[in-house]
Amino acid sequence: MTIYKLPQALKAIIFDIDSTLYTNASYAFEQVDCQVREYAKTLGITADQARKKVADYRKKFAQEHNGSKVSLGNTLLAFGVPIEQSVEWRKSLLEPKNFLSYDQKLVDELSILQKHFKLICVTNNPILPARKTLEALGVNVFFPEIVGLDTCFKSKPAIEPFMTAVKLLGVKCEECLAIGDRYDMDVALPLELGMGGILVCGVSEVYQLHQSVL
Repeated sequence: MTIYKLPQALKAIIFDIDSTLYTNASYAFEQVDCQVREYAKTLGITADQARKKVADYRKKFAQEHNGSKVSLGNTLLAFGVPIEQSVEWRKSLLEPKNFLSYDQKLVDELSILQKHFKLICVTNNPILPARKTLEALGVNVFFPEIVGLDTCFKSKPAIEPFMTAVKLLGVKCEECLAIGDRYDMDVALPLELGMGGILVCGVSEVYQLHQSVL
């Protein structure tokens, strides 16, 4: 866990979902690859050719942006695939319950945090698969609101998803803490907006979160 900043008057926590509230390499891969396979079908190329095209674009993007990463949604957008199409692919193709299961440790941790802070999720997945993910983990009740890809039709690290979350929470940016597994997507912009930021390597570090924020 890397703590970049903790707000002096913390009132709300903004969680990323995927590879933050769970750790599952197979599902993390499938979330990307199922869309890449669909993209390959639209071009009439092989899945391997599409995977290489995505990897090459991401490598070039990083080289041109000081090592920063680019989301799959924005990668596909650069290839001419509208965010709306990405949303539909994810809605139809992602089935979290095939990979994830109830997590008592996560339930216990969020139960503690909920007593002290407002909680919300901001994800680059649409709300439907995001909600299914929270349900599979057993933590849906802790997140009455989700800001998804189909909320703003903008992929993190765009400012719109984060500012929408702040509005829904009814707090100020400087009263929020953003937590995620990717610095470029989940933490960098929130820090610029005046929020706190914590980078985690997976859910095992989320289990210990209360020890750092309470």
